[in-house]
Amino acid sequence: MAKKDAPPRWDRKMQQRLARGEAAALGELYDRFASLVHGLAHRVLGDERAADGITREVFVHVWEHPDAYDPKQGPLRSWVATLTHRLAVQRLRATETAALAQEGHGSTEDLELKVRHASVAARADYIVQSMPAPLRAALELAYFQRRDYRQTAADLGVTEDEARRRLRLGLQLLATAHDSAAPGAPPGYGGAA
Repeated sequence: MAKKDAPPRWDRKMQQRLARGEAAALGELYDRFASLVHGLAHRVLGDERAADGITREVFVHVWEHPDAYDPKQGPLRSWVATLTHRLAVQRLRATETAALAQEGHGSTEDLELKVRHASVAARADYIVQSMPAPLRAALELAYFQRRDYRQTAADLGVTEDEARRRLRLGLQLLATAHDSAAPGAPPGYGGAA
């Protein structure tokens, strides 16, 4: 039986391949995480082109610094998400600070509030993408299709008790998006960075 703290084998192998300079490894990593990276960056920045730029920066950083990832600290997915969040928040702060200086109105408190809201939204997106598919499916039915737990149960082919359980657990996970040290959030993914 593997140790509970042992990182997934794929993560360790990927880091080793990147450290050897295997371009194919970067391609695989990109295929696996590009939508996560772009989605988180877009959620923080609210700008498609800026999110594209952050996506490039993240994968360049991973390519140039594969040893920055420590498998003992958590999954590669979380490390990539944390890196994305940090770079996107840095970009948001720089952009908003420049706009604040140029326009002369607004405050640093407004900027920090905007960064906090963007961070919470990005954490919520990460949590939804990372939660088990049954929980995500129940939440999507309830939220996007406005199904109650009975309709959700029927749509998913589960008991009403099971539908309520899935909805409750999914909502509990989402509620952690406001916590600075949210379980399910990437390590170091708390606060506004």
